[in-house]
Amino acid sequence: MQSERSHRKDEHVFLAEKTFQQTATAGFDQIRFCHDPLPETAVAEVEVKPDLFGWRWPFFINAMTGGSAQTGQLNAKLGRIARATGLALASGSQTVALAEPALASTFTTLRESDPDGFLLANIGASHGVDAATAAVSMLQANALEVHLNAVQETVMPEGERDFHWAAQLAAIVAVSPVPVIAKEVGFGMTREGLAKLQALGVRYVDIGGRGGTNFAQVENLRRPARDFAYLQDFGQTTCESLLEATAVDGLTVLATGGVRSPLDILKALRLGASAVGIAGQVLHWLVQEGEDAAIAHLQAWQDQLALLMAMLGARDLTALRQVPIVLGPALTHYAEARGLTI
Repeated sequence: MQSERSHRKDEHVFLAEKTFQQTATAGFDQIRFCHDPLPETAVAEVEVKPDLFGWRWPFFINAMTGGSAQTGQLNAKLGRIARATGLALASGSQTVALAEPALASTFTTLRESDPDGFLLANIGASHGVDAATAAVSMLQANALEVHLNAVQETVMPEGERDFHWAAQLAAIVAVSPVPVIAKEVGFGMTREGLAKLQALGVRYVDIGGRGGTNFAQVENLRRPARDFAYLQDFGQTTCESLLEATAVDGLTVLATGGVRSPLDILKALRLGASAVGIAGQVLHWLVQEGEDAAIAHLQAWQDQLALLMAMLGARDLTALRQVPIVLGPALTHYAEARGLTI
């Protein structure tokens, strides 16, 4: 019989796809590149490789799933997709496998399907060093995501109610043999929150902004009364969070949430991200069109990145950050209200 934890993983995948929106609300529509009619570049001159973990591409497949027979099959496919495209790949939360070791195979299939790839393990911030070590070992992972999901836990019917996480996170960062990325799951980050993470020794953050998969909405759909609908728009968008991150020096910032095109990737990189995560879009391709189609879409994105950068006159990601942009009124107002430099 499937456990409650395992069944929840199936529910999450179903609801994430059910609530998927092709037009996301992460704020990318509020960013416009200024066009130069004489870019004086060629695609052959463009280098898209980021200065991060030796990655070849400035985007990666972020955390989605695992923990049930169905999601184990999805993980096997995601591993093959990552292998075919050369993209880094993050596991979904492995907490369920730490509690129920029989479910570990639904996560280890990631490594089996992508034996030489860059994999990121994943645990919740309520767990300590032993759990972090076990999660990394389970996948022979190259890095570890520690997800911060207080909003999701609040709405989740069986969620945690104790959010004292700082001490555990600091302990994990202090001893981890692999890089640790503190990751929000769709509600963004502020400069104050980022400064708190930095004070704990965190060097890498994924701002995980609002605008993509909405776990307040997903968990509320699992509640009989659906009585937390008012939290559906809670938190900072991906682009708001990136502006917040400009106020904190010394952090390596990744951006996930509502990325729907290669142009969105470039906009996030322009705002200071070192790499960009995509999850809901990949799941949508995989569920609706299949594994081969998902690979084809991602390869098309890879090809288009160099084309777009040449069009913008940016030979590398450093040059991309110098391309002039204009922010729309909503994002400008947010920056001014928060006292952020644009």
